[in-house]
Amino acid sequence: MVAYWIAHVEVTDPEEYGKYAALATVAVESHGGEFLARASRTVWLEGKERARNVVVRFPSVEDAERCYVSDQYQEALLFARDAAVRDLCIVEGDEPS
Repeated sequence: MVAYWIAHVEVTDPEEYGKYAALATVAVESHGGEFLARASRTVWLEGKERARNVVVRFPSVEDAERCYVSDQYQEALLFARDAAVRDLCIVEGDEPS
């Protein structure tokens, strides 16, 4: 089954977060991730609203986890940690029909 990496982000330092985004994009794509939604229009219905929302499809939960723990992604995270408040989860799911 495919997996979806879902991030809700409030950017506090756009310059540093931009460095994260550039490095993270390479890491995600090198692990088979495909960006489905990235900072697009959001209609928030419940919970803590974040200005930036990202959905990435990976071939599997394992691929998504391998991406997150990879040296390449961990290097990118060095720029995100103090540049944003983030929530991130992986959800296993079906391919869209």
